[in-house]
Amino acid sequence: MTERVREILRWYDSQNAGVRTNLARILNHGKLGGTGRLVILPVDQGFEHGPARSFAMNPPAYDPLYHFQLALDAGLSAYAAPLGFLEAGAAEFAGEVPLILKLNNHDVLHDERDPAPAVTASVGDALRMGCAAVGFTIYPGSEKARSMYADLRSIAEEAKAHGLAVVVWSYPRGSGLSKEGETALDVIAYAAHIAAELGAHIVKVKFPSAHIEQAEARKVYDSAKVALEPPSERVRHVVQSCFNGHRVVIFSGGARQNDEQLLAEIRAIRDGGGFGSIIGRNSFQRPKPAALDLLGKIVDIYRH
Repeated sequence: MTERVREILRWYDSQNAGVRTNLARILNHGKLGGTGRLVILPVDQGFEHGPARSFAMNPPAYDPLYHFQLALDAGLSAYAAPLGFLEAGAAEFAGEVPLILKLNNHDVLHDERDPAPAVTASVGDALRMGCAAVGFTIYPGSEKARSMYADLRSIAEEAKAHGLAVVVWSYPRGSGLSKEGETALDVIAYAAHIAAELGAHIVKVKFPSAHIEQAEARKVYDSAKVALEPPSERVRHVVQSCFNGHRVVIFSGGARQNDEQLLAEIRAIRDGGGFGSIIGRNSFQRPKPAALDLLGKIVDIYRH
């Protein structure tokens, strides 16, 4: 156990031994084990966006076992997916990579201005498969956000009682926000803080833009001279918003983008004190050799 991991675990000293052990499992696994940095593979996009939109550009990725092996071959910190994908390989890959079971999901077969995911798995399912953590999505900005917060509170209580860590995808969207506002710095920082307040051990948010969405927030950002540039300063502000950096905050890779743009974001996350990345479409939507090359570059950035 490195001193850095011990330091992070001390931030969670109100949690039971099981939660802290499972956080340590994730923090100590893979090529970044012991550094306090994480790179996680999430594969919930088949449910969230549809199988063709997610996997047709790299057909081997239709196979759930492909993603277990990708996470292993890349030396990643953990692998996160919904119930079906994890059930398909949890036994075969038992103990080889920490698993995060995504407990709620949302499809795009309805044109919803205010989306709400459905609970699609249980804490019991996570325990049965030997997971280290459960994952849960909330949509701050949706009219249905309050019911998501209540569901998360209940599920997080159960997960923690059984020693599982809690990872929260906090993705602003809904009628309360403009499209640009979904990644605005003030909104992302607010969403990250909400997740931490709801008891997340690991907070997952999108990479923030320099846009400020809320007029009242803009007054404070201007008067307090909160830095909007360079991008690493925006990352620093989001991390600061999670208990002054005493919660693990990771950033999504988002939709497929060119390597240089993605790697520039990774460097900004590192330089801004972010704890790592959760990279899905930018990894499994390319042939495996190219995915391993990219993930290797990302790991190397976080190592240095």
